[in-house]
Amino acid sequence: MKIAIIVAMDKELKLLLPLLEKNAETTREGYMFHTGRIGSNEITVMKCGIGKVNAALATKAMIDLFHPDLVINTGVAGGIGSQTHPLDVVVGVETAYHDVWCGPGTQYGQPNGCPSKFMAPDWILKKHSLNPKIEDGSKVLQGTIASGDIFISKPEEVAHINGLYPEALAVDMESAAIAQTCFRNEVDFIAIRVISDTPGSDDNISQYKDFWEKAPQQTFNILKSLLNEMN
Repeated sequence: MKIAIIVAMDKELKLLLPLLEKNAETTREGYMFHTGRIGSNEITVMKCGIGKVNAALATKAMIDLFHPDLVINTGVAGGIGSQTHPLDVVVGVETAYHDVWCGPGTQYGQPNGCPSKFMAPDWILKKHSLNPKIEDGSKVLQGTIASGDIFISKPEEVAHINGLYPEALAVDMESAAIAQTCFRNEVDFIAIRVISDTPGSDDNISQYKDFWEKAPQQTFNILKSLLNEMN
C-alpha cells in the first residue's frame, strides 16, 4: 500500500523518521519528501508546517505527486477530554473544525461543500493497534479531534470547543484541513495524535515544552505497529 504521513513540525519529523527504512530525500514543489518503507508499505513522509492553510497546500502536493492510498496525519495535540493525559494517543474517528462557520443554513464547523465532520474509514479503525488499550503505560483512545488556527491554552477556549464537540478528546491545528483535502480528492485519511499537554490547565505551556524532553521515540511506535499490521 502507498501511504503518506504528514506532520506539522521538525520536532515531530525527527521522532518519526527513525521508523522509516531506506530513507531517501527529494525536494519537489518546495517541499522535502522522505520516501522509504515500513514493513511492506511504500511510505512518503513530509512536514507541512503549522496551521490549516499550510496543511491543505502540502496535502494537495503530496496527493498530486505521490498518489497515496491513505494519508495519515500524526504528531502532537492538546488533550481536552477529561480522560486524556500527556503521552496518551488519540485516534481520530472523526475530525472537525472548531473555528469555521459559513453562515445561516450551515452547521458550525461545516466548510462549503463538505460534511461538518470528516470520518475515518472503518477498515482502518478496526485495526488492532488503533483500538483502545494501554500501550507502554499510556492510553490509546478513539474519538473526535477538533482543529483550528489557534494554539489553545485558555480555559475559555477549551470550554468553547467542548460546547461545540462534547465528545472531543484532542485539539490541533491541521487535522481537519488535511481531512478536508483528502475528502475532496477521494483519499482515505486518519489522524493519530499524541497528547503533549492539557490546554486550560495551569501549567499547559510548561507541559508542552517538557513533552519534547520526555517524549520517547516509542511514543510513535503505535504508528509502526499499524503499518506492520497492514502488510
